[in-house]
Amino acid sequence: MRNSEPIEKLIASFRALPGVGYKTAERYAYYVVDADMNEVKELAENILTAKTETKFCKICGSYTNKDICSICQNRNAQTICVVAYPKDVAVMEKVKNYDGVYHILGGTLSPLENRGPDDLRIKELLARIQTEKTKEVIVATNPDVEGDATAMYIAKLLSPLGVKVTRIAQGVSMGTDLEYADEITLSKALEGRIVIS
Repeated sequence: MRNSEPIEKLIASFRALPGVGYKTAERYAYYVVDADMNEVKELAENILTAKTETKFCKICGSYTNKDICSICQNRNAQTICVVAYPKDVAVMEKVKNYDGVYHILGGTLSPLENRGPDDLRIKELLARIQTEKTKEVIVATNPDVEGDATAMYIAKLLSPLGVKVTRIAQGVSMGTDLEYADEITLSKALEGRIVIS
């Protein structure tokens, strides 16, 4: 049995979301059609509100509904964690013991995608470091070619400023058996080792 045209259009809309295949999109579409009208209206209003009221923080570049996000308003800028995208802030915030601020680059260096230093918010980072008397910059970009290149570029740029530049450690995750770790992961784990006694 084929779905009606409105349901197929709704399925197509859900399929446009990242990671949503046809079956999941179809389930979402059926849920919306079967749901109470007030529930559907609330969903639609929440989507529109999130889209129209979300903007970028004037300081760090993260998502907010105000001019300056709550993190920039309430935390000390002596430590800045540099991430590629606003969504990375939510991931880093799961670490409960980080009390610094963030700086969103808007991507990573990628020659294949014609994205160079001028396409990222690196000038804004330099300005923040100088005005906020930052002591440490933690680069938390993905451990891939682009993320590593971006980290190295930032470290080289900041070294004359006397700011400590660190990179998040990479390696074996908690609960992983060593026999299942690949050689690159183990190599990174050895490089990022810490002193325990």
